[in-house]
Amino acid sequence: MSDARFEDGDARPLRLTALDAEDLRVVSALVQDAVFPATEMRWDRKRRRFALLINRFRWEAPQPDAAERVRALLLIDDVLAVASQGVTRDDPDLVFSLLALDFLPGEDGAGALSLILAGDGEIRLQVECLSVTLRDATRPYRAISGKAPRHED
Repeated sequence: MSDARFEDGDARPLRLTALDAEDLRVVSALVQDAVFPATEMRWDRKRRRFALLINRFRWEAPQPDAAERVRALLLIDDVLAVASQGVTRDDPDLVFSLLALDFLPGEDGAGALSLILAGDGEIRLQVECLSVTLRDATRPYRAISGKAPRHED
């Protein structure tokens, strides 16, 4: 068996699971600059699952200048509590931009998973263990802007 190659990603849908901090860095890089409306986040307290339906930029595309996005599910399991800062769900037209995922480990595999948003927003999930799944749900499509996201230093 050989390691996966970057070129193997092509246009096939991603389905990745992060169970540790190293895995999470990969998922975080793939969801950087994903956008989602306030209406597309859900916490199912009974199932202990937090879900986001995102429009993620396809950083793994063979030609990043193609500026493609794909609808994807970001699922976080074993969620014990959810808190947020700088996030309002009152405006259904409000769109968030996801910058990164960060995990602060606690005791016995538990910890806090932060979804860092543009504009100093944050969604913090207390988790029993790290279990994050990224699953593409549609075929790639041309980004409305036609450009890759840029960040000023």
